Amino acid sequence: MARSLEISWIFKASYDKANRTSAKSYRGFGVDEGCKLLRAVGDEFKVPVTTDIHSPEEAKRAADFVDLLQIPAFLCRQTDLIQAAAETGRPVNVKKGQFLAPWDVRNIAEKLENFGCSNYVFTERGVSFGYNNLVADMRSLYWIKKQGYPVIFDATHSVQRPGSAGDATGGDGELAPVLARAAVAAGCDGIFIETHIDPAKALSDGPNQIPLKELPSLLFQLKRIHEVVH
Repeated sequence: MARSLEISWIFKASYDKANRTSAKSYRGFGVDEGCKLLRAVGDEFKVPVTTDIHSPEEAKRAADFVDLLQIPAFLCRQTDLIQAAAETGRPVNVKKGQFLAPWDVRNIAEKLENFGCSNYVFTERGVSFGYNNLVADMRSLYWIKKQGYPVIFDATHSVQRPGSAGDATGGDGELAPVLARAAVAAGCDGIFIETHIDPAKALSDGPNQIPLKELPSLLFQLKRIHEVVH
């Protein structure tokens, strides 16, 4: 899909879904086996790969295998984790916490730069709005970019309904393409999309994923919108 549309892409998967609603939920392979699998994917398909990290030690271990380190939203203010990621020399993607205002990312940027990382990006994934709900504010993309930072929009995590299914997270996956189109029109620099052949059978985040068969038309739309905006 990406090759036919001449779109640059990065493959993301998690070796450990550490932030699950329930202790019974599937988490993953663990850092060593998971990162080796990611590296194999990157080498076979000639594509950069990325994954979440959850501790300073994991930052060092994952950096040996992945091209981009991702700081999870709930850990975006953890100074030790930010420092460890920065000191690996890898580019860093910071998911903006659901509890932060757009202008608060400046403090994270200053930490990264103080620790020697100048190659970083922020990802907007909605803000908490009452109970079990997130709202994506397109103004946030403008305000983050106005500060001089590249910004990605997470179209699928932004339609989550955290904990709304009792022991699992719900979501409004049908809205993800709507928000993706709006974010590209608002001028974001990239889109984060979770996809699955059959989201109902996904081991995590199924309710907010975009079915794989729907991606070609959506990516085509996003590219056309991007061309108009720019």
